[in-house]
Amino acid sequence: MPRQDSRHRKAANGHNRMTYTIARYPVHLIDFVSAAKGRRVTIRPMLPQDFKLQREFFRSLSGGARYGRFLTSFNDLPDAIAERLGKIDYSRHLALLAEVFEGNSETMVGEARYVIDEHDPATCEFAIAVADDWQGCGIGRALLAKLEREAAASGIRRIRADTLYDNKAMRRLATRNGYAVKANRDDARLVKLEKQLSAWVPTNVPPLAA
Repeated sequence: MPRQDSRHRKAANGHNRMTYTIARYPVHLIDFVSAAKGRRVTIRPMLPQDFKLQREFFRSLSGGARYGRFLTSFNDLPDAIAERLGKIDYSRHLALLAEVFEGNSETMVGEARYVIDEHDPATCEFAIAVADDWQGCGIGRALLAKLEREAAASGIRRIRADTLYDNKAMRRLATRNGYAVKANRDDARLVKLEKQLSAWVPTNVPPLAA
């Protein structure tokens, strides 16, 4: 069981402002990729204190991108969903973000996560979202590759997701990465994406390129 790290943050007046507990941070998942026009993108595991960054990211997405990610319409991230997304333990629920830095500004441009099926520990459900202006830059592919590698190393043997049939970018990403795309008999709007994962053996490989 991963060691947990309890941290306290204090406001300027010295009073406790927030307390959070996180599992041991998986630093091996931190990576840097080169996107279009030579932009450097950092990929790292998400932290509980990334709450504001995450809200700003989802707020920046177009209505179509938000609908493609959550399969429902809203203008801002509902509190219940934000709370659920923030419950990360890096074991049963892993979340990665992609971000860029300009001066002192930090901007989230993508996120990916998987959650292990509570009824089948060998299966996980995944989701990916990339900022509209950053789509087609290789960020989605890099995030998905990291999810798959960590899932396989954790003993997960099947990774799957539902996506809109009209989400051509997601279907293209999935098929290029070996996913089977099947009709969803319960909802004609959706298709099922599924891939079998092999046991992953660590090797010395260069950082992912976009």
